[in-house]
Amino acid sequence: MRIIGIDPGLARVGYGVIETSFKEPKMLDCGIIRTEAGQPDGERMKEIADDLQELLKTWSPDLAVVEKFFFYRSSTTISVVQARGVLIMTLARLNVPILEFPPMQIKLALTGSGHADKVEVLEAVMRELRLETPPRPDDAADALAAALTGWFYK
Repeated sequence: MRIIGIDPGLARVGYGVIETSFKEPKMLDCGIIRTEAGQPDGERMKEIADDLQELLKTWSPDLAVVEKFFFYRSSTTISVVQARGVLIMTLARLNVPILEFPPMQIKLALTGSGHADKVEVLEAVMRELRLETPPRPDDAADALAAALTGWFYK
C-alpha cells in the first residue's frame, strides 16, 4: 500500500510518501509545497492544489492521511484551514481515500505518548523508516509521521 501523509499549511505544506507492501515501511519521497507570502491567498491555494495534484499523479497513493488542524488563536488560523480544505478537495477529486488524525493521536501512535515532543516524533519516524538522516524540513517529517499513523490504523 502506498500512503501519502500531509501536514497542512499555507506557506508550507509538508508531504511524505511511504510504501507499506513489505514487512517494513519504506520512504519513497518527502518534502514541502511552498507558496510565497506576497501572493494573494487565491493564487497560493491554486499553487497548493496544482502541486498536490502533480504529487498524486507521480506517486498514485492508495491512501492519504491529513493531519487535523489544532485550533488556536493565531493570525494564520483561517488561511491554514482554507489550505487544508483545498488539500482535502484535491484528494477527493482524484478519488484518494482520506484518513484524518489530530496531532495528539499521531504522537501517541508513534511514541506511545500523545504529549511527545518533536524530537521524540522525529526519532520514531527515523526508526520506523530506518532512516540514517532526519527528513527535512520539519513539515516533511510531520507528514511522514502522519503517513505512518495511517499505516498503523489501516
